[in-house]
Parts: sequence; C-alpha cells; structure tokens
Amino acid sequence: MERIPFDVDEYVRRVQSSPCFICAMVAGEHDSVMEQIVVEDDENLVFLPRYPLLLGYVLVAPKVHREHVVRDLPEDVYLRLMSLVYRVARAVEMVVPTERTYLLSLGSQQGNSHLHWHVAPLPPGVPYREQQFYALMSENGVLPWSLEQAIEMAGKLRSALAELS
Repeated sequence: MERIPFDVDEYVRRVQSSPCFICAMVAGEHDSVMEQIVVEDDENLVFLPRYPLLLGYVLVAPKVHREHVVRDLPEDVYLRLMSLVYRVARAVEMVVPTERTYLLSLGSQQGNSHLHWHVAPLPPGVPYREQQFYALMSENGVLPWSLEQAIEMAGKLRSALAELS
C-alpha cells in the first residue's frame, strides 16, 4: 500500500484544540469536504475519514455526542448502531477487495471523544507485519487521497448499502 507521511503532532494539536468534529458535521459546520457523508439517518452518521488509512475506510457515529461505547447508550440504541456498523462493513466488502474487516471503537477523553466505530478493510496480500494495528496507525502514513476519490468512494458505498436494503 502506498502511503504518504502524516504529521501526527499537528493532528493531535488540531484535535485537542478544536470542537468535536463529528458534532460539527452533524451541525453542518465542519471544515473538511474530504469527510464525505455516505449515509445518515435520524440517529447515526456514516462518513469517510479525512485521512484514510485503507481504501474503503469508513467511520460510523451516533449523531448525539456520546463518549462511551456501552454506558452512554441504551441497549436498543447500541443495537441499532451496531446493526448499521454491520451493514456498512458488508457494503465496504462489496466495494473493495477485503481480506479481513477490522471493526474498532477508538477515541479518547483527550481528543476525538465522540463515540465512533472504524470500519477498516484490510486488502488481500498485505504482509502480516503490516496488518492489524500497524495498518491502522497514522504514524505509518495515510493513503494519498483526493476529493474526487472521496466522492467516488462515497457513491460506491451508497450504492452497495442500497443493494443491501
């Protein structure tokens, strides 16, 4: 996988000094068109990250600012969110070749605290030493990515989700 260097220190500075980017997206006030919205419903939002680590990488988040995976969500809300994560993962696997799909809820009280799930499709043929956490660490670089590619990927994912409905 071709990757380009990523300034982790600048990213940390921006995340820790800015308002919640997911809440900004929900409010229509976000500053990046790279985070293309794939689909949303009354409760949740699915979008492409600004800095993709793998082709087809998608984030899924509740619209309401929640921070803890289980203690901040009633069980029915959690199950609806996880059902969406499942459908999104299936759609991603329809769109990009995938050896394995990683599903993670990452974030921190120190930055990116809004609950979100990462749907990360590992492409076939990645050497074992470059899989798992290695593949998901921006310190190892991010994919070169353009707005045109983001728009195209979001469209393909929307179509795949529609097929699954």
